[in-house]
Amino acid sequence: MPNMVVINQSGEKLHEITLNPEVFGIEPNQQVIFDAIVMQRASMRQGTHDVKNRREVRGGGRKPYRQKGTGNARQGSIRAPQYRGGGIVFGPTPRSYATKLNRKVRRLALKSVLSEKVLSSDMIVVDKLELAAPKTKDMVKVIENIQATNKTLFVVANDDDYANAYLSVRNIDTMVMLTADAINVYDIVNANKVVFTEAAVKAVEEVLG
Repeated sequence: MPNMVVINQSGEKLHEITLNPEVFGIEPNQQVIFDAIVMQRASMRQGTHDVKNRREVRGGGRKPYRQKGTGNARQGSIRAPQYRGGGIVFGPTPRSYATKLNRKVRRLALKSVLSEKVLSSDMIVVDKLELAAPKTKDMVKVIENIQATNKTLFVVANDDDYANAYLSVRNIDTMVMLTADAINVYDIVNANKVVFTEAAVKAVEEVLG
């Protein structure tokens, strides 16, 4: 069973906790991780791209010249696709790029990336993330104390008193804070370090265990 040392905001060791091996100690499945990231990134796309087809282009209502006798190919409109300024053939139109994964596959992907962070020693557990006031300077000090200074994801429980910490973290470009029920594969993979509060670890284990 994987064990994890719990530290405080000053970086001091407090005690050890045993992580649920079904959540933080499985063999990572790279294929489902890949599928989950593809799904998330596809869902992020707005899909608002649009071109005007022949019906939507303004003008071209009159036949440009008579059908016969000019020596040119017959034409019905100067807004036909072969003309400059004409409609676009088979161009992109608004659409949704969202894809779906089965619930079991999504859960397996989440367990896989959490287990990877434990295996690579890129997961940190703190007893809490609480600040007396929303000050970015104070949060930076905490980040330095726990040695999570580069591209970090903070995970807190809904019951944690994280309001001031959240307001402070959002001023730092490379830091993201999510609640335990909002964690996802992409944000975990995208972070160099993942910092859980002790309550957040229990919350994740309750859902995924």
